[in-house]
Amino acid sequence: MDLLQIIFMGIVQGLSEFLPISSSAHLVFTSNFYKVFNNMPIHQQSNLEVFVDIMLHLGTLIAVLIYFRKEVLEILSALIDGIKQRDYSSYNCKLALYIIFGTVITVLIAFPLNEVAENLVYSPVIVGLLLILTGIMLFASERYSNFLTDKKSEIDFKTSVYMAIAQGLAALPGFSRSGWTIASGLFRGADRVTAARYSFLLSIPIILGASMVYPFIKIDMHELVSYNWTDIIIGTMVSGVVGYLCIKYFLKFVGKYSLKVFAYYCLIAGVLTSVFFYFCK
Repeated sequence: MDLLQIIFMGIVQGLSEFLPISSSAHLVFTSNFYKVFNNMPIHQQSNLEVFVDIMLHLGTLIAVLIYFRKEVLEILSALIDGIKQRDYSSYNCKLALYIIFGTVITVLIAFPLNEVAENLVYSPVIVGLLLILTGIMLFASERYSNFLTDKKSEIDFKTSVYMAIAQGLAALPGFSRSGWTIASGLFRGADRVTAARYSFLLSIPIILGASMVYPFIKIDMHELVSYNWTDIIIGTMVSGVVGYLCIKYFLKFVGKYSLKVFAYYCLIAGVLTSVFFYFCK
């Protein structure tokens, strides 16, 4: 992988991680487009590609932590106070417990899907079809939400469970993590901004865990040393900067506008990529 490819993938990751269009799908598409145009076999993925993917996700994690630094500190503080006082009634303390419990649910669902998700990297046609399902999910949740007259501005326990299940299913590339979690929040009656903010907070433990644990399990340490860390760090920084800007403007967008534009995008991108890779296989 050269620097230009890593930078481009960093931009793609930064944009697609927080927009409901599936960052994993776009990284699969980007990687496989590169292989097609360089006459490389699609059914080939190196540990380097996997590790770059993880590092780009780490960049967007840093973006979330910086943007929501105040909320994260408040939630952690409320949890500590709740444990000390044995009083878990404050909203921020409940959020902390929801995120912890939601992370457990996500792992229980995502872990059995891990092998399937890894194999889908070699199947961009199927990933494209899953992206179409994400578009349908966004359409359905928006339509349902439009019929509600009283939307919730706080996350309750049942909503957090629905969103955690959605995040677990989004282990499959093409199922947008933010798209499915936000849509699940809308189905539970939350407003778009509330669902989006909680979706981003819920992603923190999962991305952090994957970034820290996966490389030590799957990749040999001697191999890690041989990587071009300068290029990888540049790509990670690009991913973080683009991700931060994306969070900022996406939250403003969903406060005013529908998610239908992203649903249209998922449908069109899913169809086009499925057709393209079907004839390039």
